[in-house]
Amino acid sequence: MEALAVRLSGLDSHAEGAIRVVAFYDTLMRRRVDLPALARASAGLAECAAGIRIHGTGQVVRAASDGTPLRGASAAASSTVQITLDEEEIGTVWLERPGPPVPLDEVLLDRLAIAAAAVLERYGPARTTMADPALVELAISADGDRAARARALRLLGFAASSPLCVTAVRSARPLDQIAGLVCPSRPVKSAPLDGVGVIMAAAIDPSGFPPDVRAGIGGGGSADQSWRQALIALRFTGPRRPVVHHDDLGAMALLAQIPVDAMRDNADVAAIARLSAEDLEILDAYCTTGSLRRAADVLHRHHSSIARRLDQIGRTLAADLTTPTGLTRARLALTAVHLLNN
Repeated sequence: MEALAVRLSGLDSHAEGAIRVVAFYDTLMRRRVDLPALARASAGLAECAAGIRIHGTGQVVRAASDGTPLRGASAAASSTVQITLDEEEIGTVWLERPGPPVPLDEVLLDRLAIAAAAVLERYGPARTTMADPALVELAISADGDRAARARALRLLGFAASSPLCVTAVRSARPLDQIAGLVCPSRPVKSAPLDGVGVIMAAAIDPSGFPPDVRAGIGGGGSADQSWRQALIALRFTGPRRPVVHHDDLGAMALLAQIPVDAMRDNADVAAIARLSAEDLEILDAYCTTGSLRRAADVLHRHHSSIARRLDQIGRTLAADLTTPTGLTRARLALTAVHLLNN
């Protein structure tokens, strides 16, 4: 490895030095070095300590200019560059030069970051959140060859035989940011697919979703089954219930299997679909809380005015909403209308 080291102090021009640095790292990458060897070579080239830190694992590799491994906390970095893979920041590389950075430090660190990303991708799975959408689609597809799906899961970093929780997400937030919040401990993979975000992990923390995110969480099982459940759960989400776990739906999940035409033809569903936005909000609050007074509290209205509106809605539905049967009919029809709009 020492024979590869090109001393920066011997270079006559910045351009020539940059070319030599690029060639140096190209040679290292062809030799398939690991992170410790990469750190040692970089420290020898820069003639000062160099370090690599991987965020996902917390791994830190440092080496002195003579190639000796360094332990403990690093000294103050003179310059740093982020390691990125699949457009995600996965780590940091740095130099610990005693004085100010020299002109070629920026080139050296850029190439070191690229080389470190290549090492992680080669010996991975790479510790990134974002994944190839085509690979994710293959892993969660119910069609195709089982062996191909198993291979896709392995490439994503998951064992084909292990239960997997897949989540369907709709949000304007970056998908990798959401995945990091709901699954702070790796492995987790995510990708956009047909307008819906896909998050794959062994387990998901529902409390980690920001309030503006709609998420349907599938049950733990095979990836394709969990994805189907996640899409069903996503249809049940709304302003009052932005995150829905398929396991919590129970028999309600069966409503998602009813043909659209059959839903629209139902008299209760058709009647609720004709209600005004205000009446729909009142009915939704009442069905959600199961109480006239609690619905009034949620809507910040007087309970007597809510009672009058519910009485009018009940006449429209030809059902007494104060009875268990009437309330059940309203809940089912309201859910059906919600599914038709989602």
